[in-house]
Amino acid sequence: MADIDFDRVIAIAKEGGALAMRDWRLGQRAANIWEKTPGHIVCDADLAVDKFLRLELEKLLPEAGWLSEETHIDHSGAGDELTWVVDPIDGTKDYVAGKTGWCVSVALVLNESPIFGILVAPAMDEAWIAKAGSHSEVNGRALVASSRQQYAGCRIPAEELPPELDLVAVTKPNSIALRMAMVADNRADVVASTRWGHEWDIAAAHVIATEAGASVTNALGETLVYNGTHGKALGVLCCSQNLYDVAVQRIGKYVTENGASH
Repeated sequence: MADIDFDRVIAIAKEGGALAMRDWRLGQRAANIWEKTPGHIVCDADLAVDKFLRLELEKLLPEAGWLSEETHIDHSGAGDELTWVVDPIDGTKDYVAGKTGWCVSVALVLNESPIFGILVAPAMDEAWIAKAGSHSEVNGRALVASSRQQYAGCRIPAEELPPELDLVAVTKPNSIALRMAMVADNRADVVASTRWGHEWDIAAAHVIATEAGASVTNALGETLVYNGTHGKALGVLCCSQNLYDVAVQRIGKYVTENGASH
């Protein structure tokens, strides 16, 4: 494997975050928004950050493949030893609404596993960084994931929850990556989606959460495999290791071959 300048990766991701901030204003709706597919919006900043990240990351590591939300039709990276898996703005709905729950997500995948991840959330003034087998941090502070043991009363990022579930709703950023990071920093106990999602949504957050001590799998409790030919994953489960078994049982029943709603 090539000798990788991870400090430069961090700098590039932060520069991408600064680029996104140029068109973001708290409480103000962004201009030039459109649907790339029904229900999936994109804006000028998505494309600008994607272009910048690809240029700089490919310059840094020319041998690596590339898979991102805005250029996901390009699956040339599938099968490469090293691949960048990138979401230029994860949580676009919050970005265009002038809310803070979005981030720039950059992961480096070795074969089928993320080995480095960074989430830059400039509107929240936070940068989450992790290297597999080494460390996980936010703004230089070491992360220790939720260790909750009881499922009843556990914290879940949600706008609201039915009272009969006996769960506690906490702040829900639109970015799934940031919700997983909340588990990594003991701000939440369980994050789950049973819908078909994409690798670029979760790759960086995966290594951040696991290095902090959380359990991360797909919605069925199976190992997540990255750098595939379609860039998709059957949901995600990120939770306290102590809650993993019961969480798989409770969440797995909502999963079908086609995926289900949250």
